[in-house]
Amino acid sequence: MRLKSFFADTIEEAIQRAHREMGSEAMLVNSKTSPHEARHLGAYEVVCAADNDPLPEETQFSSSRIEQPQPPVDKLSLEVSQLKQQMERLALALARSGAGMAGIASDPELSKIFATLTQAELDADLAYDVIAQIGAPGTTEALRTVLGRLIHTDNQLGRPGSCPPAVALIGPPGSGKTTTLVKLAVRYGITARKPAQILSLDTYRIGAAEELRSYASILGIGFQVIETTVALAQALEEHRQKDLVLIDTPGLARNEMDWFGDLARFLASCAGIEAHLVLPASMRTADLKRAAEQYDILQPSKLLFTRVDETETFGPILNQSIRMGKPVSFLSGGQRIPEDLEPATPELILDLVLKGHPAGLAKFGTAAA
Repeated sequence: MRLKSFFADTIEEAIQRAHREMGSEAMLVNSKTSPHEARHLGAYEVVCAADNDPLPEETQFSSSRIEQPQPPVDKLSLEVSQLKQQMERLALALARSGAGMAGIASDPELSKIFATLTQAELDADLAYDVIAQIGAPGTTEALRTVLGRLIHTDNQLGRPGSCPPAVALIGPPGSGKTTTLVKLAVRYGITARKPAQILSLDTYRIGAAEELRSYASILGIGFQVIETTVALAQALEEHRQKDLVLIDTPGLARNEMDWFGDLARFLASCAGIEAHLVLPASMRTADLKRAAEQYDILQPSKLLFTRVDETETFGPILNQSIRMGKPVSFLSGGQRIPEDLEPATPELILDLVLKGHPAGLAKFGTAAA
């Protein structure tokens, strides 16, 4: 099987070039906007595959006579396993792209929709599924309907019936957990006239607890530093009468995750605490996936995205929610407390991904395209 990239100003033009060069059986594998250094070749880079590139017999014979050093058995097994996985992913992409590519080639409106999803950095296989479900003729209404069915949100704080409702914010360093926690405390504690309590487990980062203590003092909210899971259990019991308990946790690097062992076991045994994984919306898709895998040890129930005002592509939000099977709880962007925090809804995420509703985008100071 042969893979090749084609550059053109439209996806249709790139596909036509692929058919001319690789034959009518060429299949669309992936498409994306061209990187900056290749932008002069065309606005889009389209990767196509075709099973029509056999090696000449003489080349095959000559190659077989060359003695290559044999890799160790374990390494060879690993390479074979990785190659098998790559082929399986390629086969899945080809299978999914069949109906989607046919629709794109036959309907200009579907082509525009596919370009919109590509620009939003939606996963390729997800974009193919959406195109196949829309069918021709493609319309904006059909796109919102199909995409909307994939979006799941839940902005309730705390598990139903838990006493007190307790929410732990977990996530990588610099993701905005502390600021988001303060926004939640103001909106769902002070503004709602409900007594709230802040607990900080972040004794790892110098000055972190003092920063949060200052916020709590200004807002008139109870604050307590917790150093062990035993103390956390005691604090939750002590504040049973509070309407909301918010728990701040440290952001740790990958090589420091052993510190979370006790907390992971505690969260697994304590059904009353709901963990929200806080991730920057401006983070690249690969980095989002890596961070989510790193913090999976803490078994988050929901996803909360920050820095919405620092990006113009929101497909990765939807990619990560679908990949993890977790609903999105809140979206945050900016430093205003608590204004720059919005409960996640399917409509808001659709507006961000498709950039089709200036009023929705303005909530985070993001201009519509």
